[in-house]
Amino acid sequence: MENIINPILLQNFTTESGAVYSELPLSYALFGQPLHTAPIVLVNHALTGNAQVIGENGWWNDLIGAEKTIDINKYTILAFNVPGNGVDSFLIENHQDFTARDVARLFLKGIEDLNISKLHTVIGGSVGGGIAWEMLALSPKITENLIPIATDWKSTDWLIANCYLQEQILKNSSQPIEDARIHAMLCYRSPESFKEKFNRTINENLAVFNVESWLQHHGTKLQERYQLASYKMMNQLLKTIDITRNSDDFETLLSKTDANIHIVAINSDLFFTPRENLETYTDLKKFKENVFYKEIDSVHGHDAFLIEYKQLDNLLKSIF
Repeated sequence: MENIINPILLQNFTTESGAVYSELPLSYALFGQPLHTAPIVLVNHALTGNAQVIGENGWWNDLIGAEKTIDINKYTILAFNVPGNGVDSFLIENHQDFTARDVARLFLKGIEDLNISKLHTVIGGSVGGGIAWEMLALSPKITENLIPIATDWKSTDWLIANCYLQEQILKNSSQPIEDARIHAMLCYRSPESFKEKFNRTINENLAVFNVESWLQHHGTKLQERYQLASYKMMNQLLKTIDITRNSDDFETLLSKTDANIHIVAINSDLFFTPRENLETYTDLKKFKENVFYKEIDSVHGHDAFLIEYKQLDNLLKSIF
């Protein structure tokens, strides 16, 4: 059962930067059990994802579905489209108006509009997980479980630097989406993953290395389905994850929540490194008992959260 819903129209929203939007559409999708009949799991999508988490074009079909890790026979699955991701034809041209916290605020307004008082879980990978952290910091009682995967509560200098390079490519390249995607794939995978997949083999038909044709394929594929304004918007959100910016310190914010926090890192992640995740876990354990650290063992780098479904199932099944 899946249901794509018309947008919630949020009125008079002011961003952290002071930009005023008289109306913002917040589109969402529901899957599994009817709303308010079962525990609700909110799934936050990653940079090029959307609210279609399962179904014909679902990007997390291996984790969510009938009798899967997150069982749609037992749960209601809610997913919002990040405003400006282009899926619902709504674009935000002034992407620098927004931060990850602004999107977290929008999601919380959507939850309120749907008359949801508490979620069973907020789960998200990469930038979606960063938005999940921001939601918990803003609304400490909103969920029983927080599961941030391949992400953290803040963007590091290394991540910000890569987002800056993405901005430069998106602004200056003659084929911005393709070229930005090619660079991004080097962040999403690891050197070991590339070696395992390609091992310096050559595409005889194109007379190029297979890794080159693979990167070009991913660039072309994204250009066909994605819009420049959407890429700029999502890259801006990735760069601005930081629950402490213009706010309280880390301990003050997270000591307010009773939620179980299950941090899931990837041992080969070059984007949100396991070292950063372990530091977050260690800091949380100083003042909070119900925090857990889990690690995916994979050569595939950041993208392993979209690849290593069996490991994710083993790490998460006790929660669901």
